[in-house]
Amino acid sequence: MHRATKIVATIGPASSTPDILLKMIRAGLDVVRLNFSHGTADDHRQRAEMVRECARQAGREVAIMADLQGPKIRVGKFENGKTMLEPGQPFILDAECELGNDERVGLDYKDLPRDLKPADVLLLNDGLLVLDVVRVIGSEIHTTVRVGGELSNNKGINRQGGGLTAPALTAKDMEDIRTAMSLSVDFVAVSFPKNATDMEMARQLANIAGAPYGVKPKMIAKIERAEAIPALQEILDSSDGIMVARGDLAVEVGNAAVPALQKRMIRMARESNKLVITATQMMESMIHAPVPTRAEVSDVANAVLDGTDAVMLSAESAAGKYPVQTIEAMAAICVEAEKSEQSELDKDFLDRTFTRIDQSIAMGALFTAYHLGAKAIVALTESGSTALWMSRHWTHVPIFALTPRTGSERAMSLYRNVTPLHLDTSSDRDTALQQAIEVLVSKGYAARGDMIVLTVGEPMGQPGGTNTLKIVRVGDVF
Repeated sequence: MHRATKIVATIGPASSTPDILLKMIRAGLDVVRLNFSHGTADDHRQRAEMVRECARQAGREVAIMADLQGPKIRVGKFENGKTMLEPGQPFILDAECELGNDERVGLDYKDLPRDLKPADVLLLNDGLLVLDVVRVIGSEIHTTVRVGGELSNNKGINRQGGGLTAPALTAKDMEDIRTAMSLSVDFVAVSFPKNATDMEMARQLANIAGAPYGVKPKMIAKIERAEAIPALQEILDSSDGIMVARGDLAVEVGNAAVPALQKRMIRMARESNKLVITATQMMESMIHAPVPTRAEVSDVANAVLDGTDAVMLSAESAAGKYPVQTIEAMAAICVEAEKSEQSELDKDFLDRTFTRIDQSIAMGALFTAYHLGAKAIVALTESGSTALWMSRHWTHVPIFALTPRTGSERAMSLYRNVTPLHLDTSSDRDTALQQAIEVLVSKGYAARGDMIVLTVGEPMGQPGGTNTLKIVRVGDVF
């Protein structure tokens, strides 16, 4: 069964063997996430090499996403590894403290005291602990515990409502970008960007570091700061896509605000011709259980119905007991949700103008395939732009993007409803179109008599040159 929504999965201890990873790819994994919050450069290098080899064995390209740690603000370490906070007790966050105890703990972000004032609310450990700021004295933040519990080493800190000044790119991130480029990753996910400048800086660093390797990754902005919400359009304009990172975002803006924000972000991304990934706790129970909860099934399905390009797994595939089964379950949910999606293609095109020839051809192919009931849309593309524009609209007609560029093939692994395929295209248009149809037939995507809508550019081999739309039946002679 054709699946339009893509699956991103994090690999970690539970999925870092060739056998498990190959099974995950065959179960439907499209993009592998390397989490740079954990592991060494050598760990990531070994995993990237394993991904490329397993993808080769599976007979298709799988993209790699490097997810940067960003300025995750955390408490330091405790003498005994943890402490228990009781409601009403005083507790100090001290930027100069080396080892914490029952009265205070250190900070990895030494400037935090400068960002806070009395009456601010701090949320620790993903919001499970709540501290009210009473006063700030030098390096010390004096608080009263509102919601207590166990606080252990290196737990995260958020300020309710956002407003912390930590830069989006740390020294570690800059070094990790260099490592990621040496691995020829296809996507870089930037944590905690506040504005377009953060994303432009990350792109510039990645392009410079990637130049010796011929790599220009696509940049994904992780929306997890309250400040990113009013700047969402400028962040979209400076990125190739966004990630709805519901963990830290929920801590900053409140859990109740996230579902509506998710729908808004997905809609804005699609209207801006950008990618969007929905992430965090999608199948969380499958870390320990072989089946998801009904709520998780609905969560994944709703993201699909919202129009997300991809759904993402974190600890479920990195550290869970059932990484392969989780991908199988997620793929099945996506397919079922897509069956019920209503196409509103005609409404999508109202009041729209297309100034570029290649974009007009892409939209014309969608419209034609939808109304003629074509079996497939086939785009011969160099950069993948034609396939991206088509994928912003839902038609129930699968899109097959054939390209001679491996980098484009991997990038399109994240485009909704696009199946990327490799084709060393001929310089002759009709020969290339015939070869494209033969690839579809050989892989079982089309059969004799099926109607197919094709797009191609003349002269062949020029990015941005799509200028021809052709409608054929399989078996016809060009």
